[in-house]
Amino acid sequence: MNTFFEGRYGEKVQLAGLAVLLLLGLFLALLSVGELKGFRYIGAGINATNTITISGKGEVFAAPDIATFSYTVDEKAATVAAAQESATTKTNAILAYLKEEGVKDKDIQTSGYNVYPEYRYESQVCTSFGCPPSRQILDGYHVSQSVTVKVRDLENAGTLLSGVGENGATSVSGLTFTIDEEEKVIAEAREKAIEDARGKAEELSKQLRVKMVRVVNFSESGNYPVPIYGYGRGGAVEVQDAKSTPPAIPTGENQIVSNVSVTYEIR
Repeated sequence: MNTFFEGRYGEKVQLAGLAVLLLLGLFLALLSVGELKGFRYIGAGINATNTITISGKGEVFAAPDIATFSYTVDEKAATVAAAQESATTKTNAILAYLKEEGVKDKDIQTSGYNVYPEYRYESQVCTSFGCPPSRQILDGYHVSQSVTVKVRDLENAGTLLSGVGENGATSVSGLTFTIDEEEKVIAEAREKAIEDARGKAEELSKQLRVKMVRVVNFSESGNYPVPIYGYGRGGAVEVQDAKSTPPAIPTGENQIVSNVSVTYEIR
């Protein structure tokens, strides 16, 4: 009997010990998972003590493949309705011309539409008591509509500028050359800037006899394409200029610049 009870008691002790070991293992596993989550990002929770900051610059030159210009139709009449009708007639004529030249609807967008009165001032008759202030008189209403046009056939840009003026535009803004998929070119410039910063950091670490451990900070600025202005230099051009022989417009290249700042931890 004693042997029987001793055997049963020994089994219970073994089971209890096994349960304790299992609970301890589970606790340690959960603790490890928590620690790993706390460090799921590289360098998280570790404060860098010794650092160096290096700047880098990347430049890319790319030929523009998009031209953009704007035109304005501004009409004046005694009533708003009359001014709108006149402006609409000219605007529709310009739109029809652009479509005939192959410009798609998605590349034509109204950028502004304004209706405003125009006043003139008449001087009053002066008397022995002095001159009364000028009288404000309504002289009519202006209706102004501005439209932005994106040109994908760059060789046709000069012709479109002249044609828009000949079809009734009051003024034409200067042509700007850009790149349709600028993000790809910006990414290329950024990559060059990072490589420039990395090369400087490696050279500096050799001179200082230190080792780069990790990147602890990064910033970027200045990755803005430098636009190229063509006809009109970006300003308003009167239609008299636009009615002349279509201008030859060299597109050149756009410059995209990226400036980065990279901070490394060193040891």
